[in-house]
Amino acid sequence: MKITFQKYQGAGNDFVMLDNFSGQYDELSISAIQQLCDRRFGIGGDGLIKINRSAEFDFEVDYYNSDGSKSFCGNGARCSVAFVHENILTDKKSYTFSAIDGVHTGEYSTEHVTIDMRDVAQIEVHGDLCFELNTGSPHYIQFDKMIDEKNIVELGREIRYSERYKEQGINVNWVESDGSDGLKIRTYERGVENETLACGTGVTAAALAFHHRFYTEHKNMYVPVKAKGGDLAVKFSFHPKTGYSNIYLIGPAEYVFKGEAEIV
Repeated sequence: MKITFQKYQGAGNDFVMLDNFSGQYDELSISAIQQLCDRRFGIGGDGLIKINRSAEFDFEVDYYNSDGSKSFCGNGARCSVAFVHENILTDKKSYTFSAIDGVHTGEYSTEHVTIDMRDVAQIEVHGDLCFELNTGSPHYIQFDKMIDEKNIVELGREIRYSERYKEQGINVNWVESDGSDGLKIRTYERGVENETLACGTGVTAAALAFHHRFYTEHKNMYVPVKAKGGDLAVKFSFHPKTGYSNIYLIGPAEYVFKGEAEIV
């Protein structure tokens, strides 16, 4: 099978993008997805995204991690909005799309792409500076200092494969305050099983946990977050009874290159 693809990245989180409006990639196998995402023997990417036609919405984001497992990916969804605007539905800048965790909206501009994220009603606390929450994918948040010196792969694997999380897996994030209202983050992603340069759902989880621990008196907040691959931001509203809503993930989503690949 010959694959025509484009490569997109959002703050270094990179994806193989396939236009599947015609359904030509419906039968793409998991082994083929793994091959395409392989950085030595394929195109290379943290994940692969099929942009499917939708009867109800502008499109469907069909996302696969590099190991072939499925989840929601915030940066992948933002890159999907950019891909659709630049290649398929070019006359629009606002979109509604479905993903594995439900329906989202996206807004395209040349500077950044913004998507809305699912509401978060509950944050589980594990000690003073450790939190667990689901922002479309499950995340473990650990606040710490000097995170640039941490071995994130070793720490991430220890938690991700612990007795508590080994069956379903969890994304593991080390987060550090920049001294103001901003954060630095490093993320070990399940499904990639390595550190990635950015993780949209992880950035979102870190911002909400930051508010939960330090800023609960603020009803609305904008949190800039610096990932290894670039700068993202999260804005949201908070109500003590219902939790977090109007959550938006904001950041760059950029075309890298295009090409063809043959799946044997």
